[in-house]
Order: sequence, then C-alpha cells, then structure tokens
Amino acid sequence: MEITTRRRITSAIAAERRELAALLDGLPAASWDAPTLCAGWRVREVAAHMSLGFRHSLPRTLVELVKARGSLHRMTDRCARADAAAFSERRLAAFLRDNAHHPWTPPVGGIAAALGHDVVHGLDITVALGLDRRVPADRVRVVLDGVTPRGARFFGAELDGVELRADDLDWSFGSGTPLYGAGQDLLLLAFGRKVPPGHLRGEQAARFVTAGVRGA
Repeated sequence: MEITTRRRITSAIAAERRELAALLDGLPAASWDAPTLCAGWRVREVAAHMSLGFRHSLPRTLVELVKARGSLHRMTDRCARADAAAFSERRLAAFLRDNAHHPWTPPVGGIAAALGHDVVHGLDITVALGLDRRVPADRVRVVLDGVTPRGARFFGAELDGVELRADDLDWSFGSGTPLYGAGQDLLLLAFGRKVPPGHLRGEQAARFVTAGVRGA
C-alpha cells in the first residue's frame, strides 16, 4: 500500500472514531439499550466491542480466546457483554475518542479492514436508531473496495442471485437480480446485516429487510 494511501486511511479512521464518539455522547440514555443491526447486541455492546482491540493486549486476547474454546464469536460476544456492563456510557464513548489514532487492525485485512470495522459497527448503531448519518463517501469507498466473495461468506452474507448496485457511488458486486441502495447500506449487506424497510430497491429487497429496529 502506498504511503499516501495509508495516511489517508489512517486519517479517515481517526475522523470516524471521533465522530462516532461525539454521536455516542449525544445519545439519550434509552438509546444505549436499543437493539442494533448486530444481532443480539444493544448499542452499548457494539460500542464496547469497537474499543476491544485498544484495551486488550494480544496475550489477554489469547487468554479470552482459550476461555471461549477457540471460538472468536464466543470470545467477542462474552467480552462485549462484560465490558458493556463494566463501563459507563461516557467511558465507552471516550475509548473511541481517546484512541482515534490507535494502530489496531483486525487479524485479516490490515488498515482498510480497521476502517471497515469502525464504519460497519457505526452503521450498526446509527441505521438501527434511525439516525440520518451519512458516512463520507471516501470512507465508504475504501471499505466497499475491500468486499470479496470470501469476506462476504465469512460474515454470513447470503448474496446468491443478486447484484448489489450502489446508487450514490460507481460500485457493484455479485451477479443476478439488481438490488439498489446507498453504498453504506449495501456495505451492511456485504457484512451479513439486514437493513430496515425503505433502504433498498429491487425485486429481492424483501430478503434483506429486518424488523425490530427503529430504522429511518
């Protein structure tokens, strides 16, 4: 990756974390217990998970993974629930702000995946709450460009028979019946989420609509 590209993504990550921290600081108390697009997690669990990599060293993470019998999903779920109970809303928001330039990256995908982690989990919160936050297009584009069939399968996305077509960016993915939406909404589908009604257009849109969240 070119140095200029890396610096651009690093700056985008810092901005995304600061903006999400400010958004979390402004949420009413009740919203912290509202469901998100991340199945089984409220806003507080998603916020806790987003800062896990900043707060847990590699040795501690490995210990938690052993406790979860090698399951990354069980480990992250257990840690998110424990941390959501242990820290106040103010602290959870501060973890993002104070670590805006933290160099953490996921095990696979490098710095672009770190941006994706922040963007997608931020959308898990804002889309479910019906907040009209539009992630800057340059950030969405970086994450969309990293979408692959293998990655979509890893996140449980069931995209067989559809072609995702962004109507605000020059981006498409897959093949089949066209499914239209904003780039950030299609990004959620590629990461295994469903979105509230009204976010998608196309014959197959109903496949990707969820109930039980506030939505737009």
